[in-house]
Formats: sequence, C-alpha cells, structure tokens
Amino acid sequence: MFTTHPFQLPETPETEDDDHLREECAIFGIYGTQDAAAHTALGLHALQHRGQEASGIVAFDGRRFNAHRGLGHVSEIFVSPNVMARLDGFAAIGHNRYATTGETLLRNVQPLFADFEFGGLAIGHNGNLTNALKLRRQLVKRGCLFQSTTDTEVIIHLIATSQGATVLDRLIDALRQVEGAYSLVALTAHGLIGVRDPNGVRPLVLGKLGDAHILASETCAFDIIGAEFVRDIEPGEIVVLNGEGVTSHRPFPPGRKRFCVFEYIYFARPDSNVEGQSVYEARKNIGMELARESHVDADVIVPVPDSGVPAAIGYAAESGLPFELGIIRNHYVGRTFIQPTDQIRHYDVKRKHNANRMQIEGKRVVLVDDSIVRGTTSKKIVEMVRNAGATEVHMRIASPPTTNACFYGVDTPQKEKLLAHNYDIEGMAKVIGVDSLAFISIDGLYRAMGLPARNDAMPQYCDACFTGDYPISLTDFDDGGEPAQLSLLTEQPAA
Repeated sequence: MFTTHPFQLPETPETEDDDHLREECAIFGIYGTQDAAAHTALGLHALQHRGQEASGIVAFDGRRFNAHRGLGHVSEIFVSPNVMARLDGFAAIGHNRYATTGETLLRNVQPLFADFEFGGLAIGHNGNLTNALKLRRQLVKRGCLFQSTTDTEVIIHLIATSQGATVLDRLIDALRQVEGAYSLVALTAHGLIGVRDPNGVRPLVLGKLGDAHILASETCAFDIIGAEFVRDIEPGEIVVLNGEGVTSHRPFPPGRKRFCVFEYIYFARPDSNVEGQSVYEARKNIGMELARESHVDADVIVPVPDSGVPAAIGYAAESGLPFELGIIRNHYVGRTFIQPTDQIRHYDVKRKHNANRMQIEGKRVVLVDDSIVRGTTSKKIVEMVRNAGATEVHMRIASPPTTNACFYGVDTPQKEKLLAHNYDIEGMAKVIGVDSLAFISIDGLYRAMGLPARNDAMPQYCDACFTGDYPISLTDFDDGGEPAQLSLLTEQPAA
C-alpha cells in the first residue's frame, strides 16, 4: 500500500524514525460475533507496531456497512463509546496504516469501501502491488475515477470492471492481473474473504473464537481477545468465512514460497508465531549465530532497545558475557513534536534512548541491533554510549547488510541512501564510530532459521533487501512510472 510512489520517495526531513525499516500495514477481520468491531479494535491494538499513522474499521450488521476511520493510534481513534456504538455488526475488518512517505491524509486510510452491482465491499491490504501504476493508467483510460493514492484502490477498480459472475470470481479476476506481495481482507454482505499472494511474502493467519473465525497479520492479535490460532493461510490461498464456516480456494498457479525473512528479524512482534516458528526464539537464535560468527572480547552485551533485545539475549548466552540493559528506552515518545531544526533533530535519539551509565562506564560494550539502514541512529547511539564512559564500543547486527530497497510492502529509503550500499563494512564502522562492526552472514541467518544455508538456486525466503534477488517482477520500477497522485486536489494533512 503506497501513498505517493513506492519507488521514488520524495525528500522529507530525516528523524530517528526514518532510520528504521518499517512494516506498512496490519489487517484484521472477524466473522460471526456481535462484538465484531470491539474485537477488531483490540486486534488492531495488538498489531499497532505494524502501522501507527492511521486506523480504520468497517463493520456489517446484515443490512448496512458501518465505518469509522481516523488518523493516529488505535487507542485514540476507537476510544469513544459513541464511535464503537456506531460500528454495529457481526462481521468487521480493520486496518492499521504506515504511510510509506509524504502526507498522511484521511482519503488514504483503509479499509476502503465501494458500492458495486452486487452490493458493498470493504477492503484492507498489507503489501505493495508492483504493477499498480501500470494498471492505474489503464483503468483511468477506461474511465475509472480514483479518489485515493493507494494501490489498494486499483484492486477495487479491477473488481468493478470484472465480468465475473460472483464476488469471489471478480476478486480472483482482479488478483490475476496484479503483481506484488500482499495479504488482504475483504468484507461483503456474503462473508469475509482473506487472500495471500502466490509467493506468500506477507503474513496472514487464521484463528477462531467460539463460533467466530478470524484473520489477522499476526497471532498476537488472537491472544489479546482470547482466540486460538488455527493455521497460516497458505501462499496463493483464498479463504471465505461466512455462516457456513471456512472454505478454501486455490485459483492461482502455485508459486515459489518466499516469506519475508525480515518478519523474523524485526517486523513481527516477538510474542507472535509466524510460519510455524516463534519470532522470539528465531531472534534469539540469530543472536547466538551472530556470536558464533563474530565474537569479540568485551565486558557486557547491550541491546539497542527494543528490537535488539532478543538477539542480544541470544548473543550473551552463546558468548558467555553478561547481558545488561545499558540503554533505556522512553516508550512515551512519538515523532518530533517541536520545530525540527538541525539542532532539535540531533536530540531525537536522546528523546527515545538514554544511556544507563552504571552498566556502561569503564566497560568494553557490544551493542546488538536488528539492522542498520541509513546509519544516522547507530552513529548517535554509539556517541551516547561513548559519552557514558564506554572504553570500547563494538556493534553486532542481527541481519546481513541492507544493500537494496524493498518493493513488497516495507518502507525503505532509496538504495542510494542505504549505508551498506555506499560503504563496505570497514567504511560503515568508521561512519558510525565503532571499534568493530559485524553483521550476521546470509547463510548464518538461514542457519538461525533452522536451515543448512541459503539455497541460492531456490531461496527459502524473500531476502531481496540483502541480496537484490527480487522474487516478483518490479514492473512499475522498471517502467520508470510517474508517481500516482491526484492531479487537481490539494488537501491539508492532519496536524
């Protein structure tokens, strides 16, 4: 789901938030309970880490679709009893959004809703369509009128122009025309539909709460409402949830499974289970493998919170060195709230992280983090740790160097702005100011996932951000398409 253009990102003032890879969206859907909207709001709350700029819910009561969308966090948007009372229905879908870049506008907030010949349909989407701009141009020529700048709306127009006999037929027809990585949920009067792309890049799981069936991006959304995990939706699978239960359809040619390995490194919540593996255990295993590959004499292992904590625990266990919370994170901080001058941006890391001096002073410190993107945050954290009295600072990274942009639903800078694209490891170490720097190897990452090594002929995961091996065509990028934007409409972004 993109806001302007997934391949040509406009320049924006850089903040500490911009130096992380960010998952763009979360989806949730439930069918068969009178508290559908309330369950959806709770599920979205559990999935807040996957999208923090906007949220929306659409519920169906058997006659009408009831919707509410807003900018901000789930707890801000769905706190009012009056709002929740209006979201009456036994079925609902919800969406958390992270804009890739640019303005955050209400017209881009999902779920999107449209009236069709067969009735209403609401849709929420996680991922990116890599031929959305090409399809958009074709649809505009056919007379379609776009109201948003999301690729999700392309799917709506493809459904509208399809000649399929049923809602499911139309959706299948639409999805056969798209390329990309996606999981989506769609709500109609006939039931709740969930779909995962043929390569299974983005996650989607099935759960159950009593007689109700649930779809979500991660299993942690089930835990908060007391639901049980049933199974992962398979790559290329369509499931329909209605009064008759769950039916499965496989209308697409089987693709090669390439689940996003970065879900294990950073995106997914540690208490989730994805593709049969505990995220927390995977991150600990990555840390252990990292220690085996790049041990260094030191006094203490310190995670860069919060994403570096499980890997640091694994690193400490394997190395035999003590684990300490040498950096404390302030969890009550959003994006910069005052004028982002150069001086203020310099303090952005300090608003979120502070050195725990007693655990650092006079010690040789190994900092463990999930990744290095631009390197600006790493540099400031290293500076902070040195100022707290560390005698040596070594950095160990629980992923291979990020050398390529992601086009499959992850917010990454342009390739040219990635530190690992511009420097070798020695050069990166000098830029961020550490005594040594090491990343887990690509084969080490695969070993941590329980595999002997990466199969270069048939890779087991999508790891394009590390290898440049893109499993799905990049049609819009290769065509050099123009940004998708509304030509004549300007709108004030939310304050």
